[in-house]
Amino acid sequence: MKEFIRLLKMGNKSAMWAAIVNLVVGLIKTAAYLLSGNVAMFAEMMHSFGDAANQFFVFIGSAFSKKAPTERFPGGFGRLVNLVLLGAVLIVGVLAYETIVEGLHHISDTVHSEEGFWLNIGVLGAAALLEGFVLYKAMREITEHLPEEKTRGLKFIPASYKNVKDAKPATKLVFLEDNVAVGGALLALVAIVLATYTPFHSATGYASIIIGIMLILVVGRVFLDNAAGALGAADVKMQARIGAKVLQHPKVNDIQDLDVIKEGDHFHVELKLEVDPQMTIAEADDIRDYIEKRIKEGVRGVTDVIIEFDEDDQVPTWIQPNGKA
Repeated sequence: MKEFIRLLKMGNKSAMWAAIVNLVVGLIKTAAYLLSGNVAMFAEMMHSFGDAANQFFVFIGSAFSKKAPTERFPGGFGRLVNLVLLGAVLIVGVLAYETIVEGLHHISDTVHSEEGFWLNIGVLGAAALLEGFVLYKAMREITEHLPEEKTRGLKFIPASYKNVKDAKPATKLVFLEDNVAVGGALLALVAIVLATYTPFHSATGYASIIIGIMLILVVGRVFLDNAAGALGAADVKMQARIGAKVLQHPKVNDIQDLDVIKEGDHFHVELKLEVDPQMTIAEADDIRDYIEKRIKEGVRGVTDVIIEFDEDDQVPTWIQPNGKA
């Protein structure tokens, strides 16, 4: 039980906040939908409950991905979060389909009603504010490693969109889903106003379809990212960054091989370095310790570094990002 609680404390905070907020919002929207019967509210209700379930499992998955390696799983549990996210997007995909179908039904069978107008407006406005709070948390988590001058004031907002590709898998899902959540709530607000005060009574049906399509786009993006993560995708940018650091050591003549594999939120680094064949074991061991320490201190998220040595064959192998060997 102590280990279980310890792992939960290491779970993704954005996912935890998203699960709690979406559950509360989902319950509020359920009451509003039962009272008003508004189809845009139904779409928002389904979205919120789907998000709550997803983010709960994502939080649990992100926590258990921090579990230490065991004899049965010596490679650790880093990719567990990717597998959990692959399951989460299936739920979102089903909800997206149901949301689109409900919107199509409403368009084909539109019934004009002003009942519950202010209830729907109040609920969706509150939902947009609560979802905005979760989005704020995700933005802050994405930009927490950036220099302060790049996140001062409101600069963190554009910075979060620029750096979302480098975010932790769980944080990225929260960020993408809550962009849809906030946008969907605002879209539903506009649709309800149009359906109530203009002849465009099917506006809420079209809003439901648009929300469903936005969810499908999130499903596609998250699925592709986490399928690659579950398979163990190499991080080319990180390889170039680590390669440049390693070659700064005066006794490293070349890099024969360098692999940087993303394991959930962390990186696994394997190096094969070419050195002087006359080098002693003690000297090679000092180089190993220095490079491992330098990589772990300079690159966020590196958990283990495996280094092998080979004699220098006098043939340049490692190509720098500028194209030079």
